[in-house]
Amino acid sequence: MLIYLSIVNVIAFILCFIDKQLAIKHKRRISEKTLLFFSFIGGCFMFYVGMYLFHHKTKHIKFKILVPLFILIWIYIILNRAF
Repeated sequence: MLIYLSIVNVIAFILCFIDKQLAIKHKRRISEKTLLFFSFIGGCFMFYVGMYLFHHKTKHIKFKILVPLFILIWIYIILNRAF
C-alpha cells in the first residue's frame, strides 16, 4: 500500500504542477475530473501540498472541500489497515 500511495501522490503532485503551468501559458488544461480522481484514489496528500505550493485551485471551493475530505478518508483507511 505504501508503494501505491507513493506513486499516486507523485503523479498527483506532478499533475498539479503541469496544470498550473498550462494555466499560466493559457493552454489546454488537465480536467478537474482527472485532478480530483487522482486525489480521490490516494494522491490527495501531495495534491494538497501542490495546491498551496503552486497556488493552484486554492480558490475553487470544490477543491478546498474535497481534497481535505479525501485526506481524512485516506487517513481513516490507513489507520484501519494498520490495526
